[in-house]
Amino acid sequence: MLIRKMNDVEAETLDVDGAQNTTIRVVFGPRQGAPTFALRQVDLAGGGRTPHHRHPYEHEVVVLEGNLIMVGQDGEKPVTPGDAVLIPPDEEHQFKNASDTEPARVLCLIPVQHQK
Repeated sequence: MLIRKMNDVEAETLDVDGAQNTTIRVVFGPRQGAPTFALRQVDLAGGGRTPHHRHPYEHEVVVLEGNLIMVGQDGEKPVTPGDAVLIPPDEEHQFKNASDTEPARVLCLIPVQHQK
């Protein structure tokens, strides 16, 4: 068993086209011995956003903090703390922080073979 404090994990800037004011922490992944899933904490500063993208695998997201806009095939939907989102394979999506000043935080679960 491995127990980690998420905020003790080094945050890396999400440095991809379309991302802004966003960091990611790999809480559990291949380096920690996770064979199937990678658990990541994504922090979006005020005005932050993930890239608008798609990938060939599902992933699950839980909103921990802040107010976000989930951009998907059906338009934009608000998501708030306690909301869980299932994003099917190949569905275009993006998270935007709805606030220009307050941070937002989510946990994201993906298959480990897609963790970089």
